[in-house]
Parts: sequence; C-alpha cells; structure tokens
Amino acid sequence: MYGDLNKKRSMNIDNTQSQMRKGVLEFCILAIIRQGEAYPSDIIEKMKAAGLHVLEGTLYPLLTRLKNAGLLKYRWVESPSGPPRKYFSMTPEGEAFYHMLEETWKEMVTAVNQLTHTD
Repeated sequence: MYGDLNKKRSMNIDNTQSQMRKGVLEFCILAIIRQGEAYPSDIIEKMKAAGLHVLEGTLYPLLTRLKNAGLLKYRWVESPSGPPRKYFSMTPEGEAFYHMLEETWKEMVTAVNQLTHTD
C-alpha cells in the first residue's frame, strides 16, 4: 500500500521538477547566447556545468522556436571536421525580450523566497 503511495509521490515530484526546469529553459538559453554567439553543443555544456541537464532533442526545438519568433538568428560556419555548424546569436528583439524575462525572473525569485523563507 505505502509502496504505491511513494511511487505516486515520486512520479509527481519528477513531473513537477521537470515542469519547473522547462519553465526556465528559454530564459537560460537566451542568457547563454546573450554572452556571445553559441553552437548548440556549447549551450548544452554550459547548462550542464550549471546543473541544468538538457538534451539535444529538447534544445533544438527551443532554438527553432526562439529563431522563428525573431529572438535569435544564426549563421553557418564551415567545420574542418564535418558538416557546417549553425551558430546562434541574439537579435535586438531577443535582447529586449531577454530583459523582460530577466525582470520577471527577479520578481518571481523575490516572491518565491518571500513565501518559502518564512522565519
């Protein structure tokens, strides 16, 4: 009986944690690209170093969505060891959008900290 309850709790926490990560991925991608032109594997490595594990199958659709929204642009660079590489950079619209997300993030962090740190 308790095993089933623990399993349900585990599945719920995994789902909730996943949803929380998904909610900030676009912001994190923009933050990385804002530092300079980036190749997708570099984005993955920077996220991994920060403790956010993202797979290529998750990253590429997000990059495409951000590009289609006019927030990112890309250029092809010839690679000496394989096919050309697509490097992403921020557009002026992307920069403005990033600043709006940054303000939203700060407000959310303040609110969540206020609610969770009730001493």
